[in-house]
Amino acid sequence: MPQKLILASASEIRQKLLLNAGVSVQIQKSRIDEEMVRASLEAEQAKPRDVADTLAEMKAMKVSEKNPDALVLGCDQVLDLEGKILSKPRDKDDARHQLQILRGQRHMLLSAAVICENGKPIWRHIGQVRLRMRDFSDAYLDGYLDRNWPGISYCVGAYKLEEEGIRLFSRVDGDYFNVLGLPLLEVLNYLTVRGELQS
Repeated sequence: MPQKLILASASEIRQKLLLNAGVSVQIQKSRIDEEMVRASLEAEQAKPRDVADTLAEMKAMKVSEKNPDALVLGCDQVLDLEGKILSKPRDKDDARHQLQILRGQRHMLLSAAVICENGKPIWRHIGQVRLRMRDFSDAYLDGYLDRNWPGISYCVGAYKLEEEGIRLFSRVDGDYFNVLGLPLLEVLNYLTVRGELQS
């Protein structure tokens, strides 16, 4: 009998990716102060991949402590612009500022996933995607924000590649699922090897 799997996230896209792959999953949002933890790690000059990994682990552990018999999957995504972390935009003006910084530049999305059991991490992976944003006009940027706000307010970098955000880019190198915030293939492979999914 497969172990119960809990996703320690309210992310609809992560839940949908797992359900579409035929994985039975329950949702329990972890209650951690992400902004405080992120700020603390950045103050200690932690690398962006370590920030993503730490936040994913903290989310999984928090829910795992209350559900010791379940496997708990925690996830976090960080945008790395030459070592500088960009978070979800605070408002529309912040989204415009972020996109102006990213315009014409290459950046990375780091998607961390950690699985915990009995309050301890037992598996982890950080997926990485390299993206180059095209040099779009200010007129396009204004229209893009008008058409896509507030939907992009929940996204690091103020874009969704599965929607109009794809038009901001000239190149994307890496696994599309990592762009969506979940290293899905690696999670599925681990669950299959472990015997939780039929091989």
